[in-house]
Amino acid sequence: MMISCDLHIHTDLSPCADPDMTPGNIVGMAMLKGLQVIAITDHQSCSNCGPAMRISEKMAGPLVIPGLEVESQEEIHLICLFPDLDAAKSLEIMIRKDLPHYKNRSDIFGNQHYYNDLDEIIGEEDQLLLLACRLSCEEIAEKTLALGGACLPAHIDREANSMLTVFGMIPPDFPSRWLELSMLANERKVQAEHPEISNYRLLRSSDAHRLEDIAEPGWLLDVPDFSLNHTGRQKVIQALRP
Repeated sequence: MMISCDLHIHTDLSPCADPDMTPGNIVGMAMLKGLQVIAITDHQSCSNCGPAMRISEKMAGPLVIPGLEVESQEEIHLICLFPDLDAAKSLEIMIRKDLPHYKNRSDIFGNQHYYNDLDEIIGEEDQLLLLACRLSCEEIAEKTLALGGACLPAHIDREANSMLTVFGMIPPDFPSRWLELSMLANERKVQAEHPEISNYRLLRSSDAHRLEDIAEPGWLLDVPDFSLNHTGRQKVIQALRP
């Protein structure tokens, strides 16, 4: 079954996201755009995934995949997606132990807000999340896979925080068969410059920091016997694992 996805969306917990990127607003916009699956992937945290999952269930909205966008010690961004919230929380605990502790400057970087199931702000993260952790790409991927998740190099076409930019290639032993392109990436140009990516499957995600940037109509993923429940999450992750 082909399902429409956007697997890289930030809430207001990411300091670079707009304040209207609340879990409820994101779910509502995804419904308007006809998405069947979305992933909440804030920087170094999955704390707003739970509210988004529960709000979407109440609204009969898209299936919400819990995840994180992790920045490795090499300053490469990785999308880490999980079949359940407990696994995502386990990775967050590991990442936060290896995250340098600097206080967030909301006047410079923006606020980092936590939300409840009513889409209300219930707190604010003081530690700056826009930092590289002390774990390598390989270590992050290994931890993600061990927790039953999938780990994908993010926006490989970009100049900043991209595996292609930092390494000049996708390491052949990196445990992923999927790579993420930005929504506006020139796929032919990227493939011409890096022929090795022809060995991988490519997906596109919005990396939305604003509501209007959430993907429309989304990227299509083939998930056999897909369903809007926990089993559906497992099947999506299974389709993305190496």
